[in-house]
Amino acid sequence: MDKVVATAAEAVADVPDGASLAVGGFGLSGVPNVLIQALHERGISGLSVVSNNCGAMESGLAILLAAGRIRRVTGSYIGGNKEFARQYLAGEVEVEMIPQGTLAERLRAGGAGIPAFYTPAGVGTQIAEGGLPWRYDGRGGVALTSPPKEVREFDGAEYVLERGIRTDYALVRAARGDRHGNLVFNRSSRNFNPLAAMAGRVTIAEVEELVEPGGIDPDAVHLPGIFVQRVVALTPEQAANKKIEKRTVSH
Repeated sequence: MDKVVATAAEAVADVPDGASLAVGGFGLSGVPNVLIQALHERGISGLSVVSNNCGAMESGLAILLAAGRIRRVTGSYIGGNKEFARQYLAGEVEVEMIPQGTLAERLRAGGAGIPAFYTPAGVGTQIAEGGLPWRYDGRGGVALTSPPKEVREFDGAEYVLERGIRTDYALVRAARGDRHGNLVFNRSSRNFNPLAAMAGRVTIAEVEELVEPGGIDPDAVHLPGIFVQRVVALTPEQAANKKIEKRTVSH
């Protein structure tokens, strides 16, 4: 039951080229930076990433993106990542944009063993009808578009069918974790982390504080260890290394 791995490099040592990854985090909050850096140092490429966004301020997934290691992104926000936008419009990366709530439920459904579900989000738009540009050709044209999705009526309203998401691996960051893989997330860093962890067939968690089994009140567990296969304890320096995306000050 002891799922602790000595280093981040050892934890990601079997991730192959072309793997699919569900990655937690929202902006700079709750991003598994240490595990992402370990992947970068391994030189892994051709990755398909499922995450709310693709990193910011040259951290998180932005490191892999800038190095040309990501082939496809499934997410809901490009935001202020200019390199992400450049690669997308240049046809260097394929992008599937999904409504944020739908992305969250697709990850949760995949982890819960639910193959698909119906949602009203996207009905009457290209989300349902198809035609969203997934990949550009680098010359201003579109090389690949999204396919149409099934739409069905329930009680007089239309709903679009969305597939659950499962990935080869998941990378997440937690405030506390025990050797059995039970995790606790701190405030907003909870964001997409539990959902990404559920979706991964092999889930790797970096934790800011490692405690012994029993050190976390069962009622306080945000994600049960059944969803986590590997745990990496961060050093105090790694745990404290947190950037601020938008600093707001008052006088």
